[in-house]
Amino acid sequence: MIKKGIILAGGHGTRMSPLTKAVNKQLLPIYDKPLIYYPLSVLMLAGIKNILIIVNKGQLEQFKKLIPSGKNLGIKIDFEEQLYPGGLPEAFIIGEKFIKKDNVALILGDNFFYGQSLGIKLKESTKLKSGAKVFLHKVSKPELYGVAKINKNKKIIKIVEKPKKFISDYAITGLYFFDNKVIKLAKTLKPSKRGEIEIIDLLNKYKNEKKLKADFIGRGGVWLDTGSIKDFYNTSTFVSTIENRQGMKIACLEEIAFYSKWIKGEEIQNAIKFYGKCDYSDYLKKIIN
Repeated sequence: MIKKGIILAGGHGTRMSPLTKAVNKQLLPIYDKPLIYYPLSVLMLAGIKNILIIVNKGQLEQFKKLIPSGKNLGIKIDFEEQLYPGGLPEAFIIGEKFIKKDNVALILGDNFFYGQSLGIKLKESTKLKSGAKVFLHKVSKPELYGVAKINKNKKIIKIVEKPKKFISDYAITGLYFFDNKVIKLAKTLKPSKRGEIEIIDLLNKYKNEKKLKADFIGRGGVWLDTGSIKDFYNTSTFVSTIENRQGMKIACLEEIAFYSKWIKGEEIQNAIKFYGKCDYSDYLKKIIN
């Protein structure tokens, strides 16, 4: 059972420069909430209450100002600083003391997930006992992503980073579930030509041992990588459209915690004071009323 999760929220965000020269992209708004709220909400929907957020050195206080305390969400939030981006698997090396002997989930801080059955799939994934699991999603331009080729039994048989020739249109999203061996395996990885250890190399280690499983977000689900300006604002437009049409918020942390029975009305009232007079607070008032 996976009860711990890591959000990797470091990186320089160079594709969004000059916006990210002074501010981490995970602190920029996706419609009415900071981007970091969305991956945090995914881990909460999975039932994970022990969360480590890895941030750039010198940006810790900025994150603490924006993210409600774990106590007000009924969860535990820890932070670690990353000196410089060293690749996604570095999250398990930095987070070794946090993970200890447990299994762990990892989500990238700039990834957005949405879907009606997403919560069910997430909770099912936390039941992982051994090996690793990735979430796949069909894309129109697979050459822009790390992709997985699957067989008739939906088993991953090949993984390629940004393939020049078509092998699959199933992109590997930024949501992963690993057993505790991930720490040891991450330490064995050697940097690629760009000077970082690669998540593809880590996944291949599990695949070679036939320990890599796949799940699918599905046709009705949404996965967006907000790493570029275009994708960032497309995601913001999507959230705005859904929220204004349905009258329900995506990634309302307090709502998830409240309906999960991790907090009560008192914590919602504290959250309203924390946010002040705004539409988000008005939405929280509706929850307890």
